[in-house]
Amino acid sequence: MVNSVSPTSPLERLPSGRLPSRSTFEGRFASVEPLDPLRHGAELFAAARDPGIWDWLAYGPFADAAAMRLWLEQRAASADPLFFAIRDRTDGLAKGMCAWLRLDPPNGVIEIGHIWLGDELQRTPAATEALFLLFRHVMDELGYRRLEWKCDSGNARSRRAAARFGFTFEGIFRQHLIVKGRNRDTAWFSLLDHEWPAARAGFERWLAPENFTGDGRQVRSLAACRAAG
Repeated sequence: MVNSVSPTSPLERLPSGRLPSRSTFEGRFASVEPLDPLRHGAELFAAARDPGIWDWLAYGPFADAAAMRLWLEQRAASADPLFFAIRDRTDGLAKGMCAWLRLDPPNGVIEIGHIWLGDELQRTPAATEALFLLFRHVMDELGYRRLEWKCDSGNARSRRAAARFGFTFEGIFRQHLIVKGRNRDTAWFSLLDHEWPAARAGFERWLAPENFTGDGRQVRSLAACRAAG
């Protein structure tokens, strides 16, 4: 069982009640842009050439660029989930996606999900920075209380990513969904407002120029950078 703050503990601050911004967020390694099928479609289709990307998602793979373009148009029209493309600044190409979903501004709760990364974006500083830019927006600028991460319980890579980013595992919701004709047990993780300052400092230490060698390898892991505080 996850330890929790007493239900009688007072709020440090009230949620702003604001929705996340449909804006572009710029970093050193990545930019996160509101999904635009015209700007991002061809690049995202090229990035998604490995069908294994879609193994744990409720959609995909797509037979051709036209099929993916139609899907992107539907996603771009959505307000919840609110979809973004992730652009790698090393070559300027969009190579992945993510989204805010289950938006609950009055309670200051939001989920990050629909994350997929092309091969060239996986295990890169750009991938980590892209999510940090979004986390910082809702936690610092909008004052959200709870950031959620959910994934198929069998998706070991996603579960490791949640732990790496500082999320706390809360348990398994059994037979939570039906995905591609099978039962899905869902692993739940959270990052709370009082935990965010330490997580943010860890991201900032990890992303600092001095934490990377000349060939782009990390000096300290993200967990080590978070623990350094």
